[in-house]
Amino acid sequence: MQLSKFGVALARLPGGIGRRLFASCLLMGLLACGQVVHADSPDDLFLSARNAYNTRNLNALTSASQALHAQRYILAPYTDYWRFLLDLNQADKASIRAFLEQYRDAPFADRLRGEWLKVLARRQDWSTFFEEYPKLQRDDMAVSCYAADGGIQQGQESAVRDGKALWMTGNELPANCGAVFERLQTGGVLREEDIWARTRLLLQGSKMTVAKTVLQRLPNIDNNNLKLLDKAYQNPQQVLEKRQISFKSRLGKELNLYALERLSRSQPALALDLWEKLHTNFDVADRDYFWGRFALHAARKHDPAALTYFQRAGSAVLDKDQQEWKARAAMRAGDWKALQLTIAVMPESQQEEQVWQYWKARALKEQKQIVAANLILVKLSRENTYYGLLAEEEMGDVITATPAPYKANAEEIRAVLDNAGIQRALALRRLEMRTESRDEWRYASRDFDDKQLIATAEIAFREGWYDVAISTADRTKLLHDFALRYPAPYRDIMQGYAADNSLDEAWIYGLIRQESRFVSWAKSVVGASGLMQVMPETAKWIAKRMGMGDYKPAMINQLDTNLKFGTHYLRYTMDRMDQQPLMATAAYNAGPGRPKRWASDKPLEGAVYAETIPFSETRDYVKKVLGNSMYYSQQLGTKPQSLKQRLGVVPGVGEPINPEQD
Repeated sequence: MQLSKFGVALARLPGGIGRRLFASCLLMGLLACGQVVHADSPDDLFLSARNAYNTRNLNALTSASQALHAQRYILAPYTDYWRFLLDLNQADKASIRAFLEQYRDAPFADRLRGEWLKVLARRQDWSTFFEEYPKLQRDDMAVSCYAADGGIQQGQESAVRDGKALWMTGNELPANCGAVFERLQTGGVLREEDIWARTRLLLQGSKMTVAKTVLQRLPNIDNNNLKLLDKAYQNPQQVLEKRQISFKSRLGKELNLYALERLSRSQPALALDLWEKLHTNFDVADRDYFWGRFALHAARKHDPAALTYFQRAGSAVLDKDQQEWKARAAMRAGDWKALQLTIAVMPESQQEEQVWQYWKARALKEQKQIVAANLILVKLSRENTYYGLLAEEEMGDVITATPAPYKANAEEIRAVLDNAGIQRALALRRLEMRTESRDEWRYASRDFDDKQLIATAEIAFREGWYDVAISTADRTKLLHDFALRYPAPYRDIMQGYAADNSLDEAWIYGLIRQESRFVSWAKSVVGASGLMQVMPETAKWIAKRMGMGDYKPAMINQLDTNLKFGTHYLRYTMDRMDQQPLMATAAYNAGPGRPKRWASDKPLEGAVYAETIPFSETRDYVKKVLGNSMYYSQQLGTKPQSLKQRLGVVPGVGEPINPEQD
């Protein structure tokens, strides 16, 4: 079909006005615009189609979709996906299944299947639901709950187990999960003890609203009872000192236990004092539970008595977090036997994690069990990770240059570029649809072998899509291209700032790779911006410190300013932390005041210090930045250092540390 005269006139208006009016006209569905809209480019039309979807204008979306398909536009399938989403309740099975089959290798098809499964479940069309459910590849808790509920109705024994497993979480669940839990409770599968167990999990995470909902599944729980929960949360000290909650009921005991744990986080000495006065109100199991929770918080605070507290937990079953902090308390105390025993009782899957493989080997080696330790270290040293580097050094090997890289050839790159998912990803990136472009990229490359992954990473690198190049190259198993894993863009600028601040260039690149992966527009949830993720207030402080009277907040997003400020602040943290890269790295992430408080009363091996940082984000950050630095040093040819040298030894409390205040 051709445009009406009105549509042609709009399209010819200068300066982009025509396109904008055209899109508005399309969204309003005006016949004067013509049945098929030919904007200046297919990209414009596609964006208009997306606007039509966002405003739920099915007619306009359908019209744009037809035009895009007629032009064989690479992103035209998205318009079909959006049309299905807007009309999913009316769509027939045959059409949906044909679409899902045609685009089975695209992420939008899997998302559509997830939404269709929810519609089928609400219709109670379990036959179709269970035909499609095994094909769903993404995790969707709402769909999982529907599957368990439908399975129970269909008499599937496995569904009962699945439903029970879904229940035992400390997280909030979708509303539809209530139906399966109702069936389980009515059938006697979900018992009162299960309700108390989940309540504890929720209280540990301070999920108060969900905890109240869960508690209401118990008999004799009313609003007055739930108000007691608010008291324990808001003022645990007052609740305990004034005995505001009776110990006579199960609820009363649980709330007093919760108040004691809550106080343990902030005022452990007071919590212990109150525990001594109140512990006779609890049975043995509850006492063990208290000590397990108290020990966890003590270990996070680096209390030297943490291991003793864990021993007092008796028969309490420790969760993953408690097991890990018990192990960290042992390594910080230098109790290698306790560390070995703690790792030995972890679940097998936890023991197999690289972190605990490395520390198990260290515990064995410290106890002179060299052969057993080396069996673990040899295997671990083959991994291109922080723990792989530590394992290699632990065996006394000299860190050599990375193996010769595998470079993708032109034919391999062309083959990847022919992949429809890769083409869609590049087109979506061009339109700044960042989430969708990354989803397409990951989905298209999910089954690629090493050669294909390197070719795919090379394409991303050439596009300047550095974060995607890194994540793609990181996935190879046997063949590697470390130049793609550890790219060094903007080096002409970086070298100047590294020299100006007397900083190790490999360390700066290692930090940027972890902070932003070279995404210049990156912005964190707390507002940090740019390659080096500088906070707005920090940027203002740096600008004042550097005498930049003309500084404006928007300048922090400029590449040059961001690198200037970031390297200046990194130099500042180095000076504050007595020239120790480990503590300076922690300070860059968590602030310059905290790393000193995490020190021990005696010198502490850097690897132990890093492993016992209380904040999981900072702990992971420090290890990755310093591990990255090793690979960047090899790539850039900077001064070679072992990872243990980079980690150093953290001085004990009272030893020289720069005294400058925050």
